[in-house]
Amino acid sequence: MPVRRTTAPSGCPVDRVAGVDQVERLYDAAARERIVPEPPKRVEAPERLPFERDRARVVHAASSRRLAAKTQVVGPQSDDFVRNRLTHSLEVAQIARDLSRALGTHPDITETAALAHDLGHPPFGHNGERALAVLAADCGGFEGNAQTLRLLTRLEAKTADAAGESVGLNLTRATLDACTKYPWGPDEAGADGKFGVYDADRAAFDWLRRGAPARRKCVEAQVMDLADDVAYSVHDVEDGVVAGKVDLTRLDTAAVWETVRAWYLPDTTDAALDEVLARLRAVGSWPGASYDGRRASLAALKNLTSDLIGRFCGAVQEATFAAADGPFARYSADLVVPEETWAEITVLKGVAAHYVMQDAGRVALQERQRELLAELVEVLLRDEGAGLDATFAADWADAPDDLARTRVVIDQVASLTDASAVAWHQRLT
Repeated sequence: MPVRRTTAPSGCPVDRVAGVDQVERLYDAAARERIVPEPPKRVEAPERLPFERDRARVVHAASSRRLAAKTQVVGPQSDDFVRNRLTHSLEVAQIARDLSRALGTHPDITETAALAHDLGHPPFGHNGERALAVLAADCGGFEGNAQTLRLLTRLEAKTADAAGESVGLNLTRATLDACTKYPWGPDEAGADGKFGVYDADRAAFDWLRRGAPARRKCVEAQVMDLADDVAYSVHDVEDGVVAGKVDLTRLDTAAVWETVRAWYLPDTTDAALDEVLARLRAVGSWPGASYDGRRASLAALKNLTSDLIGRFCGAVQEATFAAADGPFARYSADLVVPEETWAEITVLKGVAAHYVMQDAGRVALQERQRELLAELVEVLLRDEGAGLDATFAADWADAPDDLARTRVVIDQVASLTDASAVAWHQRLT
């Protein structure tokens, strides 16, 4: 990815994490504030900046470790090569950090947001998310991004306030804001149903959004969001190729375009999508022969992955600098994604959606996964919290009503990995 070095007001390059002066110039005291004030530690060698401490907290969080056993697209137990939620998050973090550094946005903030962006995902990926949304309808719903905020500000054990209530990892305002992909609640969600906060977590949300324009994502969150789109558009296709489900030399474009319209771009014509695919095929590393599993073929596929990521991020970097001067921080500017770049990303998503996500065997498996989660929630509610982990059992005991107790059960089930959800179901039913 091309890197354009920009300069902070102090005159120092910001293509890496700079010193305290740069942090203070770009991110004021409010951006560095935590819900519970934390004085500097007496002994901390080497001394860490506030956003470096945020990153370390997410890396060491229990929720981060669980991502290794949670589905990205295909279940993590199905193949040694396929990505899981943790490896996906690491790849998003690398893309976000490089783009952030090039733009002059603080790389630790965007990397932390990328590492945290999928913490709220339940077992079985988006399929599990849809199942829990139905099961939690009466207690405020379920959405992976809102669950991420709940984990960061409540469920992950690190810091408590003066009343003894958990405030989660107690991250800085700037980092929490960067983790907020959808800065609105369920009542403001659009047709896609996406939102970033449950009503029960409004206090933390209102605190982190203090002074922010309504419904606007900070530039760090925009970088994280783009890095997520780039990563899974490219990597899901790569996984599909290696799994033998996608052959980039023999795409059924008529069928793929129908999927693109059904999933992403309903008003796009075949001709427009043909042009997008032609641009992608013009990338020098686009394969001319089918993948055969040999080392040379895998290397060629990895080169294509790298070239596509560089192509997308480079185009966004150039467009963003053309629209405004850097460095960028918080609400000083917006990320600019060219229409052509977004179309190319979307076509790759459509390829993965058609050949991988709509696979008949996968659809049947997903139905059983949703049944499993429904049965697990049902038995945990029926047994009145008896089967919950100690942490969630304490939350059950403190819950004031049935809706709050349902939320505790949803929190517990959402925390499980794919394998532990199956094991819990076998044990409890």
